[in-house]
Amino acid sequence: MTDKKSGSPDLVAKFMADDAGAADLGPCAICGRPATPEYRPFCTRRCADVDLGRWLRGSYAIPAGRVDEDDESESSAREA
Repeated sequence: MTDKKSGSPDLVAKFMADDAGAADLGPCAICGRPATPEYRPFCTRRCADVDLGRWLRGSYAIPAGRVDEDDESESSAREA
């Protein structure tokens, strides 16, 4: 095997495999069980699907500032 600085594919793959097995992925974002690398940050596909369903139903929302109609028309006039 080559030295660590060379970045050879074999060496990189070895370190990635070591990290995947040893890394603490933390708890599942839905149920709290340990997360798995395949479904990170979830533990199973079921928990990932539950989260997706919450996004699709609108249970989650990304906060945004309120825009007045006057501000919106001014910004679109500047873009034109």
